[in-house]
Amino acid sequence: MLEFIYQTGWGAFAVLLFFQLPFMFAFLYVVYRKSAPNSAAGEASENGIARAKFAWLGAVIVLFLVINITSIQFFPAVYTARAVASGQDILDVDVTAVSWSFDISAQEIVAGTPVRFTAKSADTVHGFAVYHPKGNVLFTMMLIPGVASSSLIYTFKDPGTYVVRCLEYCGAAHHEMRDELIVKPAAS
Repeated sequence: MLEFIYQTGWGAFAVLLFFQLPFMFAFLYVVYRKSAPNSAAGEASENGIARAKFAWLGAVIVLFLVINITSIQFFPAVYTARAVASGQDILDVDVTAVSWSFDISAQEIVAGTPVRFTAKSADTVHGFAVYHPKGNVLFTMMLIPGVASSSLIYTFKDPGTYVVRCLEYCGAAHHEMRDELIVKPAAS
């Protein structure tokens, strides 16, 4: 369930609706109430309004904390920490992005092996995004020229062909900047 929310576009859309629908209903309610003429004095007491404000603020804070705490497991830094803590050998893969291609030192990987991607840009700002064969974005790194290389450890679970794309507009042939990583099944 959490992977659906954090790793698909529909999950992000569902979370967006979850937050926007209550605001929309509250807005429509206020507009409806204000559009009707009411000559009587307001019925709400100051204490009732204050309680409603604190209840609303409390609900927003709780939702914010729950969503952020449950998403921690999907942070690239957590993948890196898990891989280092596992004690497994880490495969080092160097990536250099240049106008409109990637130079990847190893493109065949065994599933279950932690891979340290160390990436840099040789010319302009590039993105390094790896997509699961089903189309989900697994991780992305922004590569800025003149800045020390970025590094991230990720362990591929499923065998298949993973697409690598640039997600930062880098010029006229940006749409053609793609490559592949082949993840082979682990030996039984």
